Parts: sequence; structure tokens; C-alpha cells
Amino acid sequence: MVNLGCLLILSLILFFLGGWLIPITDPTESVYALTAKEMLAADDGLSPRIYGNFWFDKPIMFYRELLAAYGLFGINEFAARFFPAVFATLGIFLTYLFGVKLYDKKIGFAAAVMLATSLEYWYLSHAVITDMTLLVMFSITLMSFFWGYRAGNEKFYLVAFMASGLAVLTKGPIGFFLPGLIILIFLLWKGDLRHLKKLLRPKNILLFLAVVSLWYLPMTMIHGREFFDNFIGVHNFLRATVSEYPKTDVWYYYLLISAIGFFPWTVPLIGIAIKNLRGLPTFNMTEKFLIVWTLTVIIFFQLCATKYVTYTLPAMIPAMIFLARFFVNRWRIFIGITAGALIIYPLILFFVALPLCEDNSGRREAEIILPYLDDKTCAVSHGKEYSGSLVFYTGANIYRLETRENFERIRPQKMSWTSKNVMPFMTFDELPADKKIVAVVSVDYDKSFLANAAGKWKLIGEVEQGELESLIEKFFYGRERRDLKSKIYLRGTELR
Repeated sequence: MVNLGCLLILSLILFFLGGWLIPITDPTESVYALTAKEMLAADDGLSPRIYGNFWFDKPIMFYRELLAAYGLFGINEFAARFFPAVFATLGIFLTYLFGVKLYDKKIGFAAAVMLATSLEYWYLSHAVITDMTLLVMFSITLMSFFWGYRAGNEKFYLVAFMASGLAVLTKGPIGFFLPGLIILIFLLWKGDLRHLKKLLRPKNILLFLAVVSLWYLPMTMIHGREFFDNFIGVHNFLRATVSEYPKTDVWYYYLLISAIGFFPWTVPLIGIAIKNLRGLPTFNMTEKFLIVWTLTVIIFFQLCATKYVTYTLPAMIPAMIFLARFFVNRWRIFIGITAGALIIYPLILFFVALPLCEDNSGRREAEIILPYLDDKTCAVSHGKEYSGSLVFYTGANIYRLETRENFERIRPQKMSWTSKNVMPFMTFDELPADKKIVAVVSVDYDKSFLANAAGKWKLIGEVEQGELESLIEKFFYGRERRDLKSKIYLRGTELR
């Protein structure tokens, strides 16, 4: 009970602290937060929608979490970040329990603390994205399988298939395919492929299908081919075969992400590994399972074209349990790093994360333009990226303003990454002459905007970059410098 109490306190400090202060950021968090907000407004708990359009990016699980949080706490930052923190807490408790089952309480506790204080896990515990929910469902799937396999108890397989179904409701087919691949490779290494017959009992498969059909069946019946083409075609097949961000499609991507994501444990672990893993080690069944789980996740996503920092999160639990064994009898290092993390992470949250999130959010712009918005006002934004968070905070219909030429380049097309551009568009030649217009313009696009937008525009507000850059300039160079982030212009009918 003492260990569980310590882990709960650790979770409250690391995962929940400051969640109400962090603004919803672009480009990813705002999509989830806004989609759930529009579902709530439409009183539709089945079909995700954004900017007034049906949106088939992710399944329903995480949106239902957001809807529940909005119902409990209102539509705000704390509500949006509540369930990621909850599932991060569940993740470290699962790590502890699995570590205890596999080894003992010391290793289970060490693995849970190491996971909670690793940089990637801490970051994702605050992020309004699906990955923490996927981690828990993914882990329950594989933990239940291994418990059942080791104990010879097939009842655990029902839990595994149910959790896999929930993983598919969280992230899509990967929630079944990747755990299945891990199990297959493990059984192959064990020379026990015959065990697949016990695993793939009809009752297990039927339970999985029953869970999955709760959402996929009505979505297919209601939306038909459009749902299949977008969800399976673009957001699953295209994501695996065509890189959304080609610069990250490099062979060393997840090696680098793992080194950074495991911080601050990376340095001592490298030293311990060099000291303890000399020669060709032999592994028992438990170690084989943890190794297969970890490496399969990393290698699989390395082979996929689209790469995100978050994708290899499901590899962290088995990796931490495997590596925690080397901290037995090294408690000084363990306690020192843990204590340092408990001091450093809150400081990073308030002095680094908050300014960076402000710079990647439209919250301050929303505060400026809200007094100008009414049913006679047209709101537009012009810049490299469209700000979904600006829509989230204002509740307004904000057009993405583009030149005619650029619109033709980025307009939505089937089986292309441009199909994600479902926000309302407007070209400069379509700006209404009979309405007041408020425009949010990224500072780098200021000249482009003024050159293409006809009429007389009045500057009504400016948003500066956050304080972090100014602090860095002052510390290193002894001078203060604040760059602008965006400008807000107004054109009234009397100013034409």
C-alpha cells in the first residue's frame, strides 16, 4: 500500500499539476479538443466532426473521454487534459503490478517510477491526444496474454481480446495488429506456434468483434464508403506508406527519440547496460517477452513512412520493467534521479512548457478578436498553419485565407494528406465587401496579407512571442527582445 500511495502522489505532482494552465495547442491538440466540442454542440456522441464536417481521423474512444470530461468540468483546458493524466496514472499502476507479477515489488516500483519520471511519458501525460489511452489498452492486451500464457489460464485471453477491441476503438486497426504481431513473434521465438489455436478461440474473437462493432458498425452503416475511404485509406494506409512529414523519415529517428524520451534515465542506463550486458546473454521466457514487445513496437514504426514522437510510447512499459532490474542495489542513483525529476519537471512546466504552448496556441489572439465577433463579422486567418485552437477558443467560423494559387495546391483531395484540410477556405478575391472583417495574420505573412487584401485595414492588436525567448536573450546576451507572433487587423465597411 505504501508503494501504491507513493505512486499516486507522484502522479498528482507530475501529471495533474498545472493542467488547467496549459492552453490548447496547434496543430494536434486543437483538433481533438475542438472535435469533441462540436460533437457536444451537435448532441452527437457517435460521429466525430470538426468545422461542421464529419471527421474520420481517429475512432471514438478518446472523443468520448473528452465529452465526459467536458460534462464534468466544462469546456476548458483542465477538462481536455484530465483523461490523459488519468490514463498516465493507470499506466504507472499497470507497470507496477506487472513488474510485481514478473519479478518483485522492488522492480515493479522502480519500473513505475522510472516510467513516470521519463521525459516522453511526462510530456504525453499532459497532451490532448489518444496515445495514453492507447498505451493502457495496448498494455492490458499484452499483459493479460502473458499472464494467461504463463499461468496456463485461458480466461485471461478474454481480457486481452476485450482490451484489444478498446485499443482499436482508440487508434484503429493498429490496436489489434501490433499486439498480435508481438504475440506471434514471441510464440515463434518460443517454438510454440501451436498455442495460437488456444488464443484464437471463437469466443475470444467474437468478444473482440462485439467490442469493435459498437462503433465501427454504425459508422459504416451511416457513412458508408466515405468513412472507409477516409479512415482506412487516408488515416491508416496512407499514414503507413506515405510520410506526412518526410524530414522525419530517417533510419535513426526512433533511436534518437528513445534516447531523449527516456531522459533522465538514459545516461545511467547506458553505463549499466555496458557493464552488465557483455557477451551474448541468454534470456528466460519473461525477458524474451519484454524484449519482443519493446523491439517490435520500435522496429514496426521505424518501418512506417509517417513518424511521430508519440508512436513508440507502447514500448516504454516493457522497456522500463526490463531495465529496472539493473537498479536493484543502486538505490542512491535511483532516489537521486527521482528527486531531481520531481523538482525539475514542475519548473519545466511553468517556465518552459507554458511559454512554448502559448506560442503554439491561438488563445491570446482569441481574447483580442472576441469583442469584434458578431453575426455581421467575417473572421479569417492567414499564415503557414491554420489555428484550430483559435476556433476552439472563439467558437467562431474562421476561414483559412489563401491566395487562389495556394488554395489550388492545398485544397482537399482524396487519398492525399491534403484531405485533412477540412477547415473553411476563402481566397483573397472572395473577401466580402459588405461585411466587417477581422483578420488574424501570422507575422511572417503580414506583407503577403497587406499586398493581397484590398481595402483599408486597421491594426487592432499584436501578439508577442512568449517570455521564454526573451529570458534566453536576456540571460545569454544581456538584452531583451520580444518578437511578434501575429497581428490582428480590422476592415469595416466604412474603411473601404
